[in-house]
Amino acid sequence: MESVTVYDIAREANVSVATVSRVLNDTAPVRASTRQKIIAIIEKHKFQPNALARSLVNKKTGMIGMLIPDSTNMFFPEVFGGAEIAAQKLGYTLFLCNTFSNFDRESEYLSQLCERQVEGLIFMGGRVNARHCPDALVQEVVNIQSRIPIVLINGSLPGNPCYQVKTDEYAGTQLVVQHLINQGHRHIGFLGGNSETTTTLEKLRAFRATLALNDLHFHKKNVLFGGFSMQNGHHLMDRFMTMTNRPTAILCINDYTAIGAMKSAISHGVRIPEDLAIAGFDDTQLSSAMNPELTTVSQHSERLGIRAMEILSRLIEKEKVKKVTVLEPKLIIRQSTQS
Repeated sequence: MESVTVYDIAREANVSVATVSRVLNDTAPVRASTRQKIIAIIEKHKFQPNALARSLVNKKTGMIGMLIPDSTNMFFPEVFGGAEIAAQKLGYTLFLCNTFSNFDRESEYLSQLCERQVEGLIFMGGRVNARHCPDALVQEVVNIQSRIPIVLINGSLPGNPCYQVKTDEYAGTQLVVQHLINQGHRHIGFLGGNSETTTTLEKLRAFRATLALNDLHFHKKNVLFGGFSMQNGHHLMDRFMTMTNRPTAILCINDYTAIGAMKSAISHGVRIPEDLAIAGFDDTQLSSAMNPELTTVSQHSERLGIRAMEILSRLIEKEKVKKVTVLEPKLIIRQSTQS
């Protein structure tokens, strides 16, 4: 018996192929009676061109979309890895979308994932970390969440419409700054990130508060914004190196900027940690591969992904879940701050 095609389905239903496609992909309205006729023919012939066709009966695709802002920063793939582990155990397939924190690209992916009838979304970076997120971008997420559940990782949106899983980055920053102070540093700098990102501002707020708790002055000149990459870290540390009274310790926004900062300092003949202590944030695999090894704050990246996927699965099953899940950070002390 020959395989039934979408053209055969259209011919038997006396509709266009485009109409059958709209029913299969649920991309546009189709009259209820026509839709029922097409679905009946699909079921009669056991027509299964892909997972979407199978989902017509049980309304489940087993697909989850995950948006991350930067696949080159190991923190985000590590979170994805945790989510993937949990997804496999729960019977779901993850689709990874790298947005580069570009709002238009996020919207494109959100539209494509919805067209493919994903059962839920995990969202990191971009608009969920924007200091001033445009109303239209918030509403886009709200509209999608009215149809499918969404879990944000280390982010939020105005009005807190979505479920969240996050590490307490404020507490993590307090831990590492207090460690630097306990090591005898009184002149500490803050390197990387940008003033339009909520995660940067949260860490800077904790940085200032911890200095104040230890009766240390906050000096604005010791804060250099400028991105999240190794190149950014190298460039910003070059600027610190030109200061006549530069800090004796630097907290970097993440491990990548810290590694760039370390390379810059070493190129200037500065010894780490004897002349300058440097700490990062995230505890990616690179932090322990450096020489000297990098002191950092663990966000439990894999666990973040696992918890987000577990919570999303419960939301898909319409179970009751608390709105915000917080993981406690852990300070990882290595050679870059302690000889």
